[in-house]
Amino acid sequence: MWFKNLIFYRFTQPFTLNQEALEEKLKEKRYQSCGSQDMSTYGWVPPLGRHGDLLTHCTGSFIMVTAHKEEKILPASVIRDTLEEKVEVIEQEQDRQVFSKEKKALKDDVIMELLPKAFSRHQDTFAYIDPVGGWMVVDASSFKKAEELTSCLRESLGSLPIINVPLKNHPSQCMTQWLEQKVEVPSPFSLGDECELREPGDEGGQIKASKQELISEEIGVHLEAGKQASKLALCWDDALTFVLGDDLVIRKLKFTEVVQEQLDQVEAETAAEQFDADFSVMSLMLQKLLTNLIEALGGENTDISTEEYIEKKVLSVSKQFEPA
Repeated sequence: MWFKNLIFYRFTQPFTLNQEALEEKLKEKRYQSCGSQDMSTYGWVPPLGRHGDLLTHCTGSFIMVTAHKEEKILPASVIRDTLEEKVEVIEQEQDRQVFSKEKKALKDDVIMELLPKAFSRHQDTFAYIDPVGGWMVVDASSFKKAEELTSCLRESLGSLPIINVPLKNHPSQCMTQWLEQKVEVPSPFSLGDECELREPGDEGGQIKASKQELISEEIGVHLEAGKQASKLALCWDDALTFVLGDDLVIRKLKFTEVVQEQLDQVEAETAAEQFDADFSVMSLMLQKLLTNLIEALGGENTDISTEEYIEKKVLSVSKQFEPA
């Protein structure tokens, strides 16, 4: 249950559903196992796993949900070999050549034939809603994985008014200034021992440093040459360590002994009680972390409207696909 990565979103409207109402909404997309002809399925499962039946788990004002994805594993090599065998049989028995259009139809038949025999890969994705803080937090390191969950939740609820947090300053700018010591790392943060530096532009070079003192001559040389921080290891309040990316994704999140000491004081008798204690400690800490992090990066850009922010995001994405 302990989150290892964070992709977080800001609600643009208050989240007003209580646990009971959210539970009812999620039931319509409860996870169902793949059928014999299904490539994949996606739906909601109990956060407590086999220890619970509810599709939501509430601790204080925080509500956790869990999505489950099942994918059939069909290696491309298996499909190719099976297809080649079928094509060879047809060409020998009917004394004719099989062309591309027929091969495509045969390939679809092969996939349908192999699906019932394929193994399945299962994956859970945890997320929680913080109505008081106005956050939605997903345990994911890629936007694709996070957006699978948020899209499923949007389908379940009918709407999900969330956006990536619009900042006044770009994270890369702040992280670079911290490494250059032009700006002191804001308390309660401190530098870790890992970073990634990149030259501006898509074709720019990059270097990675790990288990190294970051305020050093070696790192300074690359910064003076114009490289900027794209990833930076940080410690928060001696309780959490993580790597912050210039995409505002938190990766390699780890909880220190300070957190374990808090949990040792909890006398949980059941798995459900332990889950509740863990979730309570984690969600409260992450609420403070996100608040401190946004402040450290210069704060949210409240001057931009939701519509303007979405328009800029769409424009930014579309430019990536423009012909050179």
